Amino acid sequence: MAGAPAAFDFVAPAHWRAIDFISDLHLGAALPRTFDACAAHLRTTPADAVFILGDLFELWVGDEMRERAFERRCVDALAGAARRLTIGFMAGNRDFLVGADLMCDSGMIRLPDPTRLDAWGRVVLLSHGDALCLADRDYQAFRRQVRDAAWQSAFLARPLAERLAVAAEVRSASAARQRFDGDAAADIDRDEAARWLAAAGASTLVHGHTHRPGSEPVGPGLQRHVLSDWDLDRGLRAEVLRLTRDGFERIAPAS
Repeated sequence: MAGAPAAFDFVAPAHWRAIDFISDLHLGAALPRTFDACAAHLRTTPADAVFILGDLFELWVGDEMRERAFERRCVDALAGAARRLTIGFMAGNRDFLVGADLMCDSGMIRLPDPTRLDAWGRVVLLSHGDALCLADRDYQAFRRQVRDAAWQSAFLARPLAERLAVAAEVRSASAARQRFDGDAAADIDRDEAARWLAAAGASTLVHGHTHRPGSEPVGPGLQRHVLSDWDLDRGLRAEVLRLTRDGFERIAPAS
């Protein structure tokens, strides 16, 4: 069995008071209320950092997208927030093609998956979560393919219009969407999660991807916090997981 992936280390400055975790916003022009809630939270949160653990965007097929009208609004909101707090971004299964140009324009910092966060003496392992859904073998094979540097280079060399057409096909074809997102019934493998935590010297995992917000043990002395997906256009769900010196709490987005 392969070893657990090496985690990137992020040490929170001692003067920080709070870190917000969000994921699975799936921002797109068709979800204006969800975008507004995200922008308002970035603009008004009292936290010192917001860590976005994947699937910020509904789809991202290359950084040329940042010149489109809606995506430019997203970049402007992120850049404005990044001038007053730290914005961390971890790629998800929807936005793994976010590149250096978007990172530069938005002011975000890259968080590799997984990231080992050391904050106020507490060690927390951060992940989008999709890499831990081992039972979904079809998705894991697809994930390995699209995370390959050669595949990404070849895909990004295609015209933007062609890449957007592929994205439209994924949206409309249920089989393609399932391959892209994974089986909705799949959850993380708890034994693998425990191995990741042990390798990182952490007892707490924070992840998204599954759209099943909640907190529960994943093994003896091990805990996970699953982030909420956001949808304020078709549903009424949006939640922030906040970490302070006192621990974790779930809150509504700031407005």
